[in-house]
Amino acid sequence: MLGVTEEKDLYLSSFTQFEKTHSQTEPSWVGDIRKGAIARFIKLGFPTTRNEDWRFTSVAPIAKIPFGLAAFPSNGVTGKTLERFTFGNWASHTLVFLNGHFSQKLSSLRTLSRGAQLSNLATALRRDPAGLEAQLGRYANYDDHPFVALNTAFISDGAFVYIPKDTIVEEPIHLLFIATASGEPQVSHPRNLIVAGANTQAKIVESYVGLDNAVYFTNAVTEIVAGENSVIDHYKLQRESVHAFHVATLQIQQARSTSFSTHSISMGGALVRNDVNAVLDGEGCESVLNGLYLVRGQQHVDNHTKIDHAKPHCSSRELYKGILDEKARGVFNGRIIVRPGAQKTDSKQTNKNLLLSEEALVNTNPQLEIYADDVKCTHGATIGQLSADALFYLRSRGIRLGTARNLLTYAFASDITGRIKIEPIRRELENVLFSRLPQNERLIL
Repeated sequence: MLGVTEEKDLYLSSFTQFEKTHSQTEPSWVGDIRKGAIARFIKLGFPTTRNEDWRFTSVAPIAKIPFGLAAFPSNGVTGKTLERFTFGNWASHTLVFLNGHFSQKLSSLRTLSRGAQLSNLATALRRDPAGLEAQLGRYANYDDHPFVALNTAFISDGAFVYIPKDTIVEEPIHLLFIATASGEPQVSHPRNLIVAGANTQAKIVESYVGLDNAVYFTNAVTEIVAGENSVIDHYKLQRESVHAFHVATLQIQQARSTSFSTHSISMGGALVRNDVNAVLDGEGCESVLNGLYLVRGQQHVDNHTKIDHAKPHCSSRELYKGILDEKARGVFNGRIIVRPGAQKTDSKQTNKNLLLSEEALVNTNPQLEIYADDVKCTHGATIGQLSADALFYLRSRGIRLGTARNLLTYAFASDITGRIKIEPIRRELENVLFSRLPQNERLIL
């Protein structure tokens, strides 16, 4: 394993070369953000299991590999290649990124409402640097999160979405990030900024996929700013290579009377960490955080969520479910904070886990921090196996044991997939779920 000094020197050297390339073409304030972030990463280093937030997740496998910055792939990736990741023939605005770099050729941009903007971040920085200065890097805090610091230090490309006030974007916006194999392990740092003005509506889909079973590292950060009375439906689908590493932070800032929902689906990756943080910073906010993680083999997935009730009269609902098989490992850490003065808060958090083997393991830690006295908050977690009574009931009606197990597993997951409002995505996830069931006992519905 690389020593701590070697790890830092590796990324500092990479940053020095990166900054030389970009400093001449981008505004100075971006360089200032980068320099502050790399300095913070050098001070923090990679987290260890002595850090409470990383107690059950060791990132040593990431730290020991000398990842180089991913380049735009030289091998041909065609529209045909993308078909299995675009949910069939559906109407959407699609931005495609290859190894973190925007591909104009593969993207499909339909006509947007007047004033709305959809582009890659690098282009947006060239066109309107002053407009982005007040938003980019202002919400995802890197002070205590080394991976956010690392992403911020290497801000270069990603998606930029701007929806002006009183605008409804009817068709979903799909941000598709594709990793391709190369000779050496590579890392990409996608950075997405989504700004929705007052009285807006939009559906945002983030997809992270791998074309090959290669070793690579995706370190993504998405900042979403929801203006007053806006309605944002967000979906994140992670289907990386089974040998890949995926660390992602989703930061949501909600203004008064906003409605925000996100569905996080994790199926790929060898080591995965998802941080979802929502700040309800205006009265009357509603926030929904749902998640499903399907892991097997020796996969490890860690979901950390934080819902910060900063203002009164807000509500939040959170439901995360995990299905773990073979020697898979799962972590759920959900934290709800009710700030002083955030009276009339209504919050509910639930984590449920289904273990399909005796060697699967999950650590769950729901938390409440309440500093107000007029609130209604509940939390709970369960870990268990398939119900013996339910299996007996199904078998008593002539259903074979394997089919009964699959039926119950599917029903457990469908509580999350059934909440997805975009039909092509819901249908695709159901197909993936079917493919995870034992081949000789597939369900036919």
